[in-house]
Amino acid sequence: MNTESQNIEFKESWRDDYLKWICGFANAQGGILYIGIKDNGDICGVQDAQKLMEDIPNKVRDMLGILVDVNKKEKEEKVYLEIVTEAYPYPISYRGKYYQRSGATNQELKGASLDRFMLRKQGKTWDGVPVPYLNEKDLDNATFNLFRKYAKRSGRMEEADLMDDNHGLLEKLRLYEGDYLKRAAALLFHPDPERYVTGAFVKIGFFREGMDLVYQDEVHGNLFQQIAKLMDLLCTKYMKAIITYEGIQRVETLPVPREALREALLNACINKDYAEPSPIQIRVYENKMEIVNGGVLPDGWTVETLLSSHRSFPYNPDIANTFFRSGEIEAWGRGIERIITDCKNDGFSTPEFRYDASGIWTIFKFEYPERATTQKTIQKTIQKTIQKTIQNLTEQQKNILSYLNENPNATRKELYENIPDATMGGIIHNLSRLQELGLLKRIGGRKQGYWEIIEE
Repeated sequence: MNTESQNIEFKESWRDDYLKWICGFANAQGGILYIGIKDNGDICGVQDAQKLMEDIPNKVRDMLGILVDVNKKEKEEKVYLEIVTEAYPYPISYRGKYYQRSGATNQELKGASLDRFMLRKQGKTWDGVPVPYLNEKDLDNATFNLFRKYAKRSGRMEEADLMDDNHGLLEKLRLYEGDYLKRAAALLFHPDPERYVTGAFVKIGFFREGMDLVYQDEVHGNLFQQIAKLMDLLCTKYMKAIITYEGIQRVETLPVPREALREALLNACINKDYAEPSPIQIRVYENKMEIVNGGVLPDGWTVETLLSSHRSFPYNPDIANTFFRSGEIEAWGRGIERIITDCKNDGFSTPEFRYDASGIWTIFKFEYPERATTQKTIQKTIQKTIQKTIQNLTEQQKNILSYLNENPNATRKELYENIPDATMGGIIHNLSRLQELGLLKRIGGRKQGYWEIIEE
């Protein structure tokens, strides 16, 4: 009782306006309002405690339609009151307005916040709301086929269900509410979901130091299309890959693990608050990437809550369920854990997660695993060694390489006849030396074989 918190509020004296605080507690997780205590926790006492113990419950009942417990407390010969409010499963209003306790403040709910609150109290989610005028024939058939391909590969749906028509598939995915398609269906399968949901797209920008925008893109379409386009753009246009070789195999190493990046994009789409008109934003710099979505954490949650369990929450469960059934996500509510695990497994550090008024942030610092930078160093060393070796070749060795480059089937006799000032012994010696240096290789026997210059 020393400090105010999510569930505790101090007031020095009673005013009817404090019914808003009781309303806020009832609409959140419940809480206790103390009358006769200063903001710093010092007890100052309250006058007319006995009368208030009778008046306050009646006012709460008449104005809010709920019941509270009012208890008389005493400490250091000073009397104060404890008003205990339980959390209510249905919305509570005060003079036609709705309030909710958030942190240590009491906030009036308006706009998108009020919509979210009312839906939650009804046991519904934003993506589960039915959409009039959205018809099955308006949805994109190619995306349905793509979903079937993903779901068949993942094995999370019966093959007989995947052979059903689009209507049957939508019912299997529970994307109907009665006779109406849900908002989730528009976001997942409509070719232009922005007709129904403002802000259902992604903005990407590349910034220099000083926040100067260098170039940008917008990614539109349904969520399946967006994920594919975003991965392509980020991996080819916005991030630089280190090129290494494993034998003759070319390997590109990005500064962010591909699987962790894909999981972060899916996480942003699944947990975005689409009631907000602003799109998901991705800001790419020379040394980091920031993914910002207008998501809202559940009541009482903080980033610490999110990270302590390594679990994300499906803010849009119908969207999450469809992605899960397609195999695009491994499991419900494990997005944060997957991102962290993928980074650690590939030798990257854990990204930073942040939450503020603009939404939920996932921040990747650009880095390259030790194996990639080591391979890059080794490759450079090998290239420098080869260049130095070539510079130290004799004139006759260079002439042999030049001739074989044009005539790979040439015999020793041919080389002897066409290389200036050559002797047969010199030709044999230099061919052997070039093979030792790794610049020349004989493929096949003397009669049917040929010479190959090792350009790498």
